[in-house]
Amino acid sequence: MIDGQHEIAAQAARWVVEDGLEYGPAKRRAARQMGLSGRGSLPSNDVLEEAVRDYIAVFCADTQPLELLALRRLALVWMERLSEFRPHLGGAVWHGTATSNSDIYLQLFCDDSKSAEIALIDQNVSYVPRTVTGFTGESVEALSVHAFCAELNQEIGVHLMIYDFDNVRGALKSDAKGRSPRGDARALRRLLSQEAV
Repeated sequence: MIDGQHEIAAQAARWVVEDGLEYGPAKRRAARQMGLSGRGSLPSNDVLEEAVRDYIAVFCADTQPLELLALRRLALVWMERLSEFRPHLGGAVWHGTATSNSDIYLQLFCDDSKSAEIALIDQNVSYVPRTVTGFTGESVEALSVHAFCAELNQEIGVHLMIYDFDNVRGALKSDAKGRSPRGDARALRRLLSQEAV
């Protein structure tokens, strides 16, 4: 990795942790600030994730583990609430790099794409529909809600990405590091039992 990419990753990591920015916008903002342009100058997500872990170890080691635990517990509440849609947790909350500034990302695998929306309406949950890039690179519908996290005493964004049931197999393929990129409620409960304080 060239030096510029290392600098971009270090700067972007600060914004990911402190401001809750997503990886893509954080990398582009850091590159712009350094006067660099073009995708070739940007570090990979794996490089940025390592920089995020380094940043957390140096600046947030005393607070991040409890924040992560609170976010994982809140994610489990939503996974149980939406269990009929086979929810899987991904992103920083799953990978262990989340802080109180992070959002929760759940992938729902539905037989009918509107069924999750109907479930939220039935539960009197306000949501904002949007379109995002999914794990397959294609556009998917997402339903974004705000959920109060009592342990952190703040609102947390919970984003429900809607996939066809047939996509669940592809969702479980290992990433470049051999890790599962997301986990179901059972896998999350295992993580929580290992982290219990």
